[in-house]
Amino acid sequence: MNVACRAIVVAALCAGTLLVVACERERRDFQQPPSASIAVKSLRMSDITPGAPDPGVRVANPYEENAYAVAEGKRLFGWYNCNGCHADGGGGSGPALMDDVWIYGSEPVNIFATIVQGRPNGMPSFGGRIPENEVWQLVAYVRSLSGQVSKTTAASRNDTLMTKPSENRMDKEKPVQATPSGASEHP
Repeated sequence: MNVACRAIVVAALCAGTLLVVACERERRDFQQPPSASIAVKSLRMSDITPGAPDPGVRVANPYEENAYAVAEGKRLFGWYNCNGCHADGGGGSGPALMDDVWIYGSEPVNIFATIVQGRPNGMPSFGGRIPENEVWQLVAYVRSLSGQVSKTTAASRNDTLMTKPSENRMDKEKPVQATPSGASEHP
C-alpha cells in the first residue's frame, strides 16, 4: 500500500473514531432502575376512589424521557389490547386518554396504580400480569397521548391507519381533575 493510501485509511479511521466518540446516543435502560421500583412498592395504592391524588407521593417515571421506551409503550398498548377500551386514546368504553380530563390523576404514579390495581366499573387489574418495567413504558406512552412528554421523546408517526395525530404533534393538555360524577373541573 502506498503512502497516499495509508494516509487516507488513517484519516478515515481517525474521522470514524471522532464521529463515534462525538455522537451522543440516547441511553436505553432495558430494566427499571431499582430506586423507582422501591418507591412504587412503598406507595399506598389501595385508595381507588376518584379525586385529587395524594400530593405527598411523587415518583418519577424512569422511562418518560426515553423515546425507545415510549415507542415500546405504544407497541404494548396495542399488544395488551388497551385499544379495545381506549380506542387509540380517543375513548370508547374506557375514558379518552388524549384530553385534559384525568379521573384518577395525571401523575405517572397515578397511571401506574390504575394499570396495576385496576379501577371500579371497567378497568381490570394487570398487577402480576405485566412486568413492572412494561407498566412504566405504558405509563410513558399514555402520558404522551395528551402531550405530557417531550415532543422529541414522543413518537413522530403512526404505523397504522391515521385515527389520530402522532404523539409528537399533540398539544400539551393541562390536566384537570374530574369530579366523581364524571364532569371535569376546568379553572
